[in-house]
Amino acid sequence: MIHIDRVLETCIKQGASDIHLVTGRPPVLRLHGGLRSLETKVLNSDDTQALMKSITPDRNQQELQEGGTTDFGFAFGDKGRFRVSVFRQRGQLSLVLRLIPNELLSFEQIGLPKIIAGLCRRPQGLFLVTGPTGSGKTTTLASMINYINENLDRHIVTVEDPIEYYQYHKKSIINQREVGIDVPTFAEALRRVLRQDPDVILVGELRDLETIEAAVRAAETGHLVFSTLHTTGCQGTITRLIDAFPVNQQEQIRVQLSTNLIAVLSQTLCRKKEGKGRVAGYEFMVVTPAISNLIRENKTYRIDSAIQTGKKFKMQLMDDHLWSLFADKLIDRQEMLDKARYPGNLEEKANKLMGINQPKPVSPLEKKQEK
Repeated sequence: MIHIDRVLETCIKQGASDIHLVTGRPPVLRLHGGLRSLETKVLNSDDTQALMKSITPDRNQQELQEGGTTDFGFAFGDKGRFRVSVFRQRGQLSLVLRLIPNELLSFEQIGLPKIIAGLCRRPQGLFLVTGPTGSGKTTTLASMINYINENLDRHIVTVEDPIEYYQYHKKSIINQREVGIDVPTFAEALRRVLRQDPDVILVGELRDLETIEAAVRAAETGHLVFSTLHTTGCQGTITRLIDAFPVNQQEQIRVQLSTNLIAVLSQTLCRKKEGKGRVAGYEFMVVTPAISNLIRENKTYRIDSAIQTGKKFKMQLMDDHLWSLFADKLIDRQEMLDKARYPGNLEEKANKLMGINQPKPVSPLEKKQEK
């Protein structure tokens, strides 16, 4: 019989980010971005059922019965916390456990631009951290909240599903509300939060129109709001926010974003060159008066070039940062191209650097002459 404690211990000891428990496979760890099976027995359906029951609260087991999936978080002693997703597939149970380390990282450890500390001191506005699932958004946000908590006297309210990093009162007061336990929905929590005298609000995710509206309203009414979106790139994030609204409201949200959005940090996690550990690639945009005008005038297609000319504000495009990680030998060429927004451009640049001649394009006239 496989004991869940042993699997959790192994995950923490080896520095893995996730555990996959699937019927028909031994437990699998995600280590430095890759998948590695543990040398234990293959799990059968009774094993996965027993492992699920050993960690899943009754309320979530009920939800699993009714809806076929459930999410929750739990603490493994003082060694770490896990965020768990349990779901059914082909009539069997599967579990994915994400390790949330106890240690909160500093901006330097994560490699965030120094200007972010100044943005965290802003009295109001909307700060978005975006990127695909598993790109480290939660860790980045937890570091920002921790920076405020340690350095400023603020009332911080977080709304999460589930709570991932536990934060404790330091210079600030911090209240963490879990959707499904402390409050029914994100939108309901945001409706109530303005009566709770907050200075800083963290919304785990902008999932729907109602939550986006509530987050923008909170930023407008004098609060600093942090949240995440599953989008890639700063330009794409703004387009996605605007497109979430009906056409007759898009003009209004453009004006609201142009005055309330303060920054977008878009990130991805890259596997390090020797496969040991991971490093984050960032795209970063601060909303300057020029970018604010582009948002208001519906010229978001020009945001990328505005980021390129905003280097003095430490702005950068994702592909430029990936290139610098490749040039510093932190990631290999393939990883850079896999994570790039425009891989063709970076491949050409890498070929030039390595002295590889690209085949010269043949014009239609030359093709005719050859014939």
